[in-house]
Amino acid sequence: MLRLKRLAVLAIFAFCVVTGFTFWALRLSGAETGGSTPPPPRSEAKLEVLSTGSTPAVNITRGIFDAQWLGRTAERTEIPVRALRAYAAAAGAANAAAPTCRIGWNTVAAVGFVESAHGTHGGGSLTAAGQASRPIIGPSLNGDGFAAIPDTDDGALDGDAHWDHAVGPMQFIPSTWQLAGRDGNGDGQADPLNIDDAALSAASYLCGGGRDLTTARGWTAAVYSYNQSDSYVDQVREQANHYAAQSGPVG
Repeated sequence: MLRLKRLAVLAIFAFCVVTGFTFWALRLSGAETGGSTPPPPRSEAKLEVLSTGSTPAVNITRGIFDAQWLGRTAERTEIPVRALRAYAAAAGAANAAAPTCRIGWNTVAAVGFVESAHGTHGGGSLTAAGQASRPIIGPSLNGDGFAAIPDTDDGALDGDAHWDHAVGPMQFIPSTWQLAGRDGNGDGQADPLNIDDAALSAASYLCGGGRDLTTARGWTAAVYSYNQSDSYVDQVREQANHYAAQSGPVG
């Protein structure tokens, strides 16, 4: 009887080991392939043709986009025109700097939607210059429901000299902005409250590390680096897919 009990215990132990190894192997396999969920389609903007026979104009800081494309896409996606222009310009500039990235404006826009509803969080809006009409300041990162990040900028960006807060339409933490902040409108300064600067900084950040955002691994790793939350990645993916479907092909 004792021998049977020992055999039963050994059998249960062996089953647990095999099951645990199987789950570990499946998880490892999933990590290596970047998951099975494909990335959102890569949406591109339609550039304005300045004259017959000329090539589309590309302006790294502002972008010269087809007015009809801007208006039609903004209406279909419900993205403010000013924000859409910034997202499209940011994607174009990021891809020019890192051609292997191949980020779509819809991914940049999806991050902007999740972070601040395109700069309209709290009833605000974007000015013609792309400036947030009111400060967009996230919760205190004091460890109470959020990560604990002590102040890194003496409150210069977020007004808090004790704890950091994410700021601006793309919600950058001050310490990250110090490293990733870019001047997207050519005024000589990087301002996280300006949609041109913030969008270019976000697109460049997502393209970091030589990622290819047309692959499942590259896209997922990029968005996860922005916010290390699986639910956040899923939310951005869903919104980017929605924008791709609503905007349709360039034409």
